[in-house]
Amino acid sequence: MIRRYVPIALVVALLATACSPGDSNETAPSDTSTSTEAPDTTLPSETTTTEAADPDFPVTIEAPNGVVTIESRPERIVSIAPTSTEVLFAIGAGPQVVAVDSLSNYPGHAPVTDLSAFTPSVEAIASYEPDLVFLSFDPGDIVAGLDAIGIPVILHGTALSIDDAYTQWGQVGAATGHVDEAAAVVEDTIESIESAIEALPEGTDALSYYYELDPTFYSITSSTFIGGLLAPTGMTNIADVVDPDGFGYPQLTAEYILDTDPSLVLLADTKCCGQTADSVSERPGWDTLSAVANDSVVELDDDIASRWGPRIADLVEDVVVAILEMALADG
Repeated sequence: MIRRYVPIALVVALLATACSPGDSNETAPSDTSTSTEAPDTTLPSETTTTEAADPDFPVTIEAPNGVVTIESRPERIVSIAPTSTEVLFAIGAGPQVVAVDSLSNYPGHAPVTDLSAFTPSVEAIASYEPDLVFLSFDPGDIVAGLDAIGIPVILHGTALSIDDAYTQWGQVGAATGHVDEAAAVVEDTIESIESAIEALPEGTDALSYYYELDPTFYSITSSTFIGGLLAPTGMTNIADVVDPDGFGYPQLTAEYILDTDPSLVLLADTKCCGQTADSVSERPGWDTLSAVANDSVVELDDDIASRWGPRIADLVEDVVVAILEMALADG
């Protein structure tokens, strides 16, 4: 089982010392490149303020739910969106947050309430007297209901790409008075992901992976957010060829997975469904998989894998560590 806490630097160092005398002492970077070029995060591309790069209010946000004007710095924020909650605390807006939904479990000191992440009500949200609300979707016309009573709402749905996520983080920064802090978080995340990818050895493009969403073998393709995040590793996603309609989330079969024999198995169902490297090895026939035999079943954090907050860099680093450990085991 891959240990999530193994630092990349240590694995790279071990890999270098394991090379033969004729090998270079530097880990060759992957010949793939990340698509995580830094957007202009001084002010997000879809965000405008009364003065460029000025966090003073009022501020106008061109959010997916329309143009949202925030007259003054919000001090009573409610987040019904686990990703928005993570971003708010990452950029230093945590002290302004008075309530988050029941699934916003990170960071640990976020003010979790019994506000439903799936069926929130206008009345329940309004009871916290918010001056700004973040939502990830709009069940039952919550946006219209909050608008009607004068509470501004920013609706940040699932990011379709890494750049979408960065734009959302920038908008959270502008809406809360933390433009510079949000830009810094974007830059740090980009640097962390690029550093991880640069640590990859040559030959990564010869590897393949299976990404598991649940034990019934639903997976993701390279067209999804996570697929795009992992694409710079150069690995082949075994789900791509069985998704001709481009849905992005095909259901594979055990037989197909066994036949393709992926180099890595990435489990994004450890919390939801209790899957582990051990449980995978106990599935009928799965002990023959190369990933199982080579101890390359990676137990991911479901929460990180299902959100598009700053911890996406951790997910990339976990996968890179697994690849480096494979290279180290091969000598």
